[in-house]
Amino acid sequence: MPEIHFKDIDAANNQEVRNLTLKAGQETFIETVDDCLEEASHSSEWHPVGIYYGEALVGFAMYGCFGPQKETWIDRIMIDKKYQDKGLGKAALIKLIDVVSKEYDVDVLYLSIIEGNKKAYHLYKSLGFEYTNERDPNGEFIFKYVVR
Repeated sequence: MPEIHFKDIDAANNQEVRNLTLKAGQETFIETVDDCLEEASHSSEWHPVGIYYGEALVGFAMYGCFGPQKETWIDRIMIDKKYQDKGLGKAALIKLIDVVSKEYDVDVLYLSIIEGNKKAYHLYKSLGFEYTNERDPNGEFIFKYVVR
């Protein structure tokens, strides 16, 4: 069975990553891949990656670590509409938690969710993310995960 893995965005996969799409009605849940890559191009802290299931590109994620406190975020994660509802988002998030916590040697990870994104909310809660009772500057709900 193929495994989830990540590849950096480079000339070989850039256009394919930019062509990832969401289901109708999900567009307000996450910035476009173009917007994410533009943001990452202005900050060395952001690490955008393609999410692969075997050889197939199935999604996109972006994570980063900031400041002396090493505040670490899984800031973006999306699965292309063709690959949704197959458990790949959950598998990718589990793998991201492992990769990101080890890469930055941290025990706490954060992510945020826009109001109304019920599928993501249930996914995050099922994996152990807890709402912090805070919102980010964009009004998104902030969740925290403690690596055990």
